[in-house]
Amino acid sequence: KPLLLYIFLFYWHFLNALFTVEAPQSLYTVEYGNNVTMECTFPVNGKLKFRDLSVSWEKKDDLKKQVYVLLKGEEDFKSQHSDFKGRIKLLKEKLNLGQSLLQITNVKLRDAGFYRCLIGYGGADYKTVNLKVKAPYRTISQGVVSIGDNTWKLTCQSEGYPRAEVIWRNREYEDLTDKANTSYETGSDQLYRVTSTLTIKSRIDENFYCIFWNKELQENTSA
Repeated sequence: KPLLLYIFLFYWHFLNALFTVEAPQSLYTVEYGNNVTMECTFPVNGKLKFRDLSVSWEKKDDLKKQVYVLLKGEEDFKSQHSDFKGRIKLLKEKLNLGQSLLQITNVKLRDAGFYRCLIGYGGADYKTVNLKVKAPYRTISQGVVSIGDNTWKLTCQSEGYPRAEVIWRNREYEDLTDKANTSYETGSDQLYRVTSTLTIKSRIDENFYCIFWNKELQENTSA
């Protein structure tokens, strides 16, 4: 019996060595609200037998979140985490080519993290890919209000992630940031709503600029 067990374990490791899952791309970066398709590949060796195929995508958080399960050729959504309900699709037509393509639609900030693609087909193996989600401060809403005595309140507001710094300049590019008041709110979608107000005295037509500087993304948007 010990000899049979040894032979079994030897051939099990040998078969798994032949069956290797690959990740053509280890990092995916997607903008908030867009779609993303992540991929891992596996050997098919001839015509694919769906009944012998199992595919699992899971998100590696503090608690493992099941994203998608195909068990012996049958989809199983019972164990799917609520974060992904209605937003996940496996492109099954690509499985014949040895491609496991997972599509996430309407990407949320909470989708960012590491995903494990596990394939069972004769042997078993997995690979891990990283998903990063960015939310640039694309649109800036502006407001100009007179509060009397040639004094004006200028307001800029935008949403994005991560938290941005707001820099104020005049036409001569002098820094007026110290005179501004900037506040931050976090919505249910985890985006920062950033509102910055600058109060100035001016009797003439003059240009002022508010610049949303996203240090982590090394991006800025101005109005």
